[in-house]
Amino acid sequence: MDEADFMRGRVYGADHEDAAPRPDREYAELVGGPLDGLLLDVTERPGGDLREVALTTEIGRYGPGGWALYEERPGDARRFDWRGDAPGTA
Repeated sequence: MDEADFMRGRVYGADHEDAAPRPDREYAELVGGPLDGLLLDVTERPGGDLREVALTTEIGRYGPGGWALYEERPGDARRFDWRGDAPGTA
């Protein structure tokens, strides 16, 4: 099993030992980019809506402190497509 297979189906930001999705939560799948296959917990969307997210990652174009940018797929709130990476602030 390679790292991509290991990461698939795991929840972004969860502890490594407990990264499986929980039945009482709602998730969207991150599609493409450095976080491809991870699940994003969208249970408590700010204001009831979430269309774009910037997620910190060490494995993107800008390395540690960088951001992976994802946007809700039109017509499919359960998938967020990668839009690119952004550098972190120093």
